Amino acid sequence: MCQSNIYLLDLPNEILLIFIKKLHKVDVLYSLFGINNGRLDILLQEDVFINTLNVTTASSITGVKFDRFCTQILPQTRYIKKLILEPTPMERILLLSDYPNLTYL
Repeated sequence: MCQSNIYLLDLPNEILLIFIKKLHKVDVLYSLFGINNGRLDILLQEDVFINTLNVTTASSITGVKFDRFCTQILPQTRYIKKLILEPTPMERILLLSDYPNLTYL
């Protein structure tokens, strides 16, 4: 039997999007955004993936992770249409960046 090695990044973009859409978006952005892989960065910024972003306690990002998310990742996202926030970090997140496509808060 011939064993072949297939890696996650060997998959087509459409299949990768299916996988990452099944995961919590904030956690995916924190884990995969900015890891020096241009292909992943482009996929994570596609409007199909990033149009709704839920930044609530359902995410495991707190403390220092939340600071990195707010200062490095969130300002680079352009296609957010729907943003779900908790009252505590709302002001901080809204002041971080312009959200030209934001239609729902």
